[in-house]
Formats: sequence, C-alpha cells, structure tokens
Amino acid sequence: MTEKTTGASYAAAGVDIDAGDRAVELMKEWVKKTQRPEVLGGLGGFAGLFDASALKRYERPLLASATDGVGTKVDIARRMGVYDTIGHDLVAMVMDDIVVCGAEPLFMTDYICVGKVHPERVAAIVKGIAEGCVLAGCALVGGETAEHPGLLGPDDFDVAGAGTGVVEYDRLLGADRIREGDTVIAMASSGLHSNGYSLVRHVLFDRAGMSLEGHVEELGRTLGEELLEPTKIYSLDCMALTRTADVHAYSHITGGGLAANLARVIPEHLHATVDRSTWAPGAIFDLVGKAGQVERLELEKTLNMGVGMMAVVPQESVDVALTALADRGVDAWVAGEIVDRGEHAEGATMTGDYAN
Repeated sequence: MTEKTTGASYAAAGVDIDAGDRAVELMKEWVKKTQRPEVLGGLGGFAGLFDASALKRYERPLLASATDGVGTKVDIARRMGVYDTIGHDLVAMVMDDIVVCGAEPLFMTDYICVGKVHPERVAAIVKGIAEGCVLAGCALVGGETAEHPGLLGPDDFDVAGAGTGVVEYDRLLGADRIREGDTVIAMASSGLHSNGYSLVRHVLFDRAGMSLEGHVEELGRTLGEELLEPTKIYSLDCMALTRTADVHAYSHITGGGLAANLARVIPEHLHATVDRSTWAPGAIFDLVGKAGQVERLELEKTLNMGVGMMAVVPQESVDVALTALADRGVDAWVAGEIVDRGEHAEGATMTGDYAN
C-alpha cells in the first residue's frame, strides 16, 4: 500500500523545477549563437568561463563593467505578449554604457525573475538577449531564471544584466581627452529606447486613455509596436568609429536625458552646447508631450528626444566620423560644440528650437 504524502513541497509552493529545466533546454540554441572563441564550457554550469589569456595582447588592460535593466518597459512587453525584443533593450542598456569608455564588449550575464516559469516565454526573452549580444559583439556566458510565486503575479517578470568589456589604458576615452573647440556628434535613437516609460505609461494610458492595439496615424503603426521598438545597440558602431576617427568621448543618452548625460563626460572647465535645431525628434516624443501637456524641459530630462548616443571629436575628425557612421547605416549629424565654461552653471545645455 502506497503511503499518501501530505507534506509541503516546492511545487506546491509555486516553484516548478521541471518548467525551469525545460526553459534552459529551449534557450540553449540561442545562447550558442553568441559564443566567442574565448568562451569555455556551455550553458548549465555554475559559472560562465571566459579565457582571460586573450587579454595578453594588451599592455595595460582595464576591465569595464556595467549592470542595468530595462525599467517599466517590461510592462509593455507583458501586456503585448511579445517577449523576444526586450532582450535587445537589456543588452543595449548594459553594453552601450561599457563602450562609452572605449571598451570592447566581451561577455554578459542575465537575470530573469518571473512569477511563474513559462518555458517558451523565458526562452523568447533569452532569444532577444542573445540576438542583442550578437549585435553588440559580446558573448552571453550565463544567467539565472528565478521563479518568485507570491511575490510576482503569474505573468509578471523583470530582467537585468551585467556585462564586462576591456580597453587599453592609453586608449581610455572620457573627459580628460576633451578640448575646447571639439565637436559634438549626435547619433539618432530608434525611439524611446528604455527610459522614461513610467512617464510615458502615465501620460498615454492613465491620462490620454490610449490603447496599445490602437493604430496611431502620426506613428504609422500601433502604439504598442512603437513602445516596444528595441533600443538601438551602438556598441559595434562606436568601436568601428574609434578605430577610424579620433574620438575623445562618448555619451550614452539614457535616464536623465541628453544634457545631463553629456555633462557626465565634460571636464569642469569646459561646457557643451547642443543645438536643438539640428534635428527633429520623432513623432512619439511629440505625442507624449502633447498628450500629457509635458513641458519641454521635463521631456528633455526624462526622454532621449531622438538621440541615443553622442560622440565628441576634434573638428578635423568630423567629416571622417560622419562618413564612417553613414557607411554603417547610422544616422548622425553635428549637434553642438565644446566651449569654455564661462558663466555656465551646468556641464551641458540645449539651445534653440527643434527642427520641424
């Protein structure tokens, strides 16, 4: 006679180990696509392995590290039931921070937290992360999927990631290289990227009552499709530009907006001016501003306003830089200059009005 078990179990508490194992099997094929020659072992180990002997070619290698998530944009993915693009956002947020200092992205790990493991859904998220890693030139060497029943709802999830890159000491980019008279080059964003979604959701859903499924004429697609547009990954473009032109600094335009992020790489004795008239922000920025009656300065403190990355180069490198970016399909333009700080209180300011 079989004894009936009445004790508690992990499964009864809401954690499905078998579903987790199934998710790992589904994601393996995507992780393989990101492998670099320096990666040892496969998915499933306790730690990802990267052969550091590859760094012997450096005289004084500096490791660059960054970690990030994609914020409340995950709510849009959940509501849309689209999970294979949010990973692009994650890679962009991590690796485009790393490339700012001139570092080559090497490898990345991810952390996916869910209320309930749906293997196909988790695999779709990892697929997006893997595709993003390919676009950034880095390997996805491992990660963790955690099931948190009772803390998160069955369809709730969040993602985070950490990455590592390397740069030669004497090729480190940043404020120390910037000189008065340098030119600021802007690179177009693919849309909202992955910042400001708390404001965007409040304005478009709570105040304007818009639906994700509704077609928006000025956007040329549904609101959901616009809001899920993946963050552009600039890593390989920036690395190529650094090899081609004399780049002094990069600035990744994320939370805090354009001026605040550019100011982070400007030395104290200098100032960056950015001319709004050199570009027209995409329709989504105008939509958010009008729907919420959001003042321009508030929009600029929260959203990227159509610029995802900026490069600071000497004047003599401008033409070479713009040509190199155009050859890679990156929409870029001269947006400002570096001047003496003078009476300016901030490290960077915006001037003029946006182009129509």
